[in-house]
Formats: sequence, C-alpha cells, structure tokens
Amino acid sequence: MILVHDFLHASADRWPEKAAVVCGDATHTFGQIDRASDRLACALQRARVSRGDRVAVFADNSAEVVVSVFGILKAGGVFVIVNPTAKRAKLTYILQDCGASVLIAQPSLTAVVGPTIAALSLPPPVIWTAPAAADAPPGQCFVDLLACDTGAPSDPGLIDRDLASIIYTSGSTGHPKGVMLTHHNMANTTWSISTYLRNVPDDVVICVLPLSFDYGLYQILTGARVGFTVILERSFAFPYRILERIQECRVTGLPGVPTIFATLLQMAPFDGLDLSSFRYFSNTGAAFPPAHIRKLQALFPAAQVFSMYGLTECTRVGYLPPERLADRITSVGKAMPNAEAYVVDEGGRRVGPGVVGELVVRGANVMRGYWGKPVETEERLKDGEIPGEKVLLTGDLFRADEEGFLYFVGRKDDIFKCKGEKISPKEIENVLYALDDVSEAAVIGVDDPIDGQAIKVIVVPRNGAGLTQQQIRQHCRANLENYLVPKFVEFRGSLPKTDSGKIKRR
Repeated sequence: MILVHDFLHASADRWPEKAAVVCGDATHTFGQIDRASDRLACALQRARVSRGDRVAVFADNSAEVVVSVFGILKAGGVFVIVNPTAKRAKLTYILQDCGASVLIAQPSLTAVVGPTIAALSLPPPVIWTAPAAADAPPGQCFVDLLACDTGAPSDPGLIDRDLASIIYTSGSTGHPKGVMLTHHNMANTTWSISTYLRNVPDDVVICVLPLSFDYGLYQILTGARVGFTVILERSFAFPYRILERIQECRVTGLPGVPTIFATLLQMAPFDGLDLSSFRYFSNTGAAFPPAHIRKLQALFPAAQVFSMYGLTECTRVGYLPPERLADRITSVGKAMPNAEAYVVDEGGRRVGPGVVGELVVRGANVMRGYWGKPVETEERLKDGEIPGEKVLLTGDLFRADEEGFLYFVGRKDDIFKCKGEKISPKEIENVLYALDDVSEAAVIGVDDPIDGQAIKVIVVPRNGAGLTQQQIRQHCRANLENYLVPKFVEFRGSLPKTDSGKIKRR
C-alpha cells in the first residue's frame, strides 16, 4: 500500500537537505517540507480534521500550498485546491459543495474570502498562510502553527482507497464538478507519469501551471516521488522572466499547455539566453499542434517533446514516445503505463482502425466519481468488460490506427455539421497553426441561413503580424478540402481561456 504523502517521507529520509521546491529566492528542502507538513497535520487534527474530511486551499502557487497538500493528507484529510483567481460565487459554491472543514487561504485574497465566510451559514475556520489584516475574518496563522513542534500527527488509519483529493473541473457550463481521486489513483498516476517521462533526481522542473490544475499539482507529486527539484512560479504572465529563471536554475523540464508553448515560440530565438539545459517538454490540456512540435524540435534539438492527452477524470490517458514523432506527429500516442484506452461506437462496442468513436479509459487512474453527483457519475462511469469494473467514457472522439496509436478528432460537443459534413475544429486549427504568423486559433460553428452552421475561425496574429482574411482562406484552400475552408475569419488580440490555460472554444 502506498499513500501519496509516503513519497515525501521517502525523499525526506533520503535527501533531507536537497531542494524540493524553490519559490522566488526561497529554497525549501524535502526535510523542511516534511517537518512543516507534520506540524500542519497536527494542527488540523487538533481542529478535529479526521479521515475523509475536506480541507480547501485558496492561494497562489507557493510553498505554503505544497505544505498544505501534504499536511492535509497526513492528517487523513482530502485536499481541495481552489484556483486563486476564483471569484466569490465559485469559492462559495466549492466550499459548500465539498463541505470543507477548514479553509487555508492567503491574506491577499481577503476581498474574496471575507464576503464568502460572512455569507456561509456554517463557515469553516480559516488558517491564513501569512499574518492577515485587521479586517480579515478571524483565523489562525500558518507561521504560528508551524512554530509549534508537537511531534508526528496521529495515524488516521488511511488505506489507498481513501480519497486524497477533489479536483474541480473548469465548469464551462453550469457549476464545476468535483472529481474524486483516491490515494491509489494519484499514487499510480504519479508513478506512471514519472516513468514515461523518465524523470530522475537530477531533474529540475519549472511549474508555471496553477496547482489547482491537475498537471500543475502532479509536478509537486512527481517531484516528491522521484526526488527532483520543482521551481514553482505563480504563472506564465511574465514569459521573459520565466525564461531568465529557466536559465538561472538550469531547468530540464517544462510542463505546459498549448497556449504556453505558443507564447514561448513567439519569443524565439531567445537572444542572450542559454536554454540548453532542457531535457524535455510535456504538453497536456489540449492536443499539441504539429506545427508547434516541429518548431520546438528545431529550437531545442537536444530536448524531447512529449505530446500527451488527458482529462481531469483520469488525469492522464496517453503519451506519444518522442521517438515516434517522426511518423506519428498528429497522434497523442498510446495509453500510459498501467492503463488501457480504446475506441467504441455508440453501442459501446470496440471499433477497428480508422473508425471514429468515443474514447474509453480503464485503469487505476480512473476517478472514483463526481463528489455528490451520482447521476453525472453514472453518465461517465460505465460497466466495463470485467464484471464489477467501471470504465471512463471520456466524451472525446478518437480514432486509432493499425498499430493502436490514438488520434484526437474532437470533443463530442465541439463537432458540428456544415453543408451536411461533420466538422472537426481540431483538423482546421492544426492547419492554421502551420502559418508562421498565427499565434493562437480557434474554430467554431456559427448559425448560418444557408449552411445551417458555417465555419468561423478566430485568429490571434503573432506579434501583431498583418494577416488578412484572404491569406487565411488561401492557406486553408491549399491544405484542406473545400468544405473545411472557413466562411468567416475574425482577428483578435487574445482568446478567452480557462484557469488552466485551455482556449474556451465555447
């Protein structure tokens, strides 16, 4: 049996003085984080947090969030990280939905926390990550709690089937859903990701993704498992400063989403910066445009590019081995270790190569379900081929080739018909990204009196390039079937994105 916080224990025993997390000018060793999370766990247990109780964390990426994650787990609790950009309505909903026993928050977010606490009929006690202002809701302070050495926390009696975390989806429509992940889920996924990325203790990984986003969170967990150092940044809002940080810290790994890599490529050729330390790039959140992969390979020939696919309900599904980029660049690969992924028709039957259908995932990475939502859970978790097993219906359309490599076609909800033909936005977007002057692109269907739904592309030009509608259409005509050429073209300075950096096509 392996529990998620066992990773930290093991690395603290082996490398107590090694840097685990670097935030700004502060370095936090594995030993320091282990001891601090022990003390926080004791404080939470004194606050009567016990096995299965939910503890919410509302703060920017920081060492305090890392300590909170492991401290909550050691106390037996379930951590719920809320994106620090969340507004009052969303924070209120999540606290009520999961029934948070405690809220850990940073004082700079008092403007959101204060009204939320005041509006709740049974507000959770607050632990502030730093001394709070006089007008903040009363609560304990992280600094005071961690100053008290009360020994190790009491054993909460966890097993690996107990919940470790609830991760709330971005909620593109309606309220977000809480994805329940057990210690077994998370420990298996951490092992699997670090295995296929070939992580080693000498790695230095920079995390610019929010820890409320699963792939940001897993940088901390894989770092604890493997023993590598994580350079933890609040965001990618200041890209040049991040590049300087990469140079300073000799970063070997950059996990990101397509919008991050699009920004990175805009900044090439990185004059005056030495970025030769890179060993790998890993992409998730959305399919990696082949044009971006090729540009990364050209800029960093010594680094490997991992194109991946996943969703919160199972964290990761598959990855494409870098050595197969040459002949499978449009694929997201095959299932990750200890998982299986296959394509089914509308009746749930497996289909052959080249047939488009819904992707199904089975394995230890599949969620327990949605917190407090049995109906929604039943819609996504179905009986598998083995009696008693549940498999995940992803809601994503895929096809597989003769070797079993998977190809993303689109979200079921994103597919639309134009002139009777099914339109996959991703197919057109990949072509648009091949234009050097295109930084970001989104394809949507819009109501049209003639076509029913017509194709509209929304493009963000690279560095203010003077693209025209005619250039966009000519490029599409040269690379796509006639029915895939857009009827409407719009240019914007930016595209709307989720908290994790995914483009909001809707």
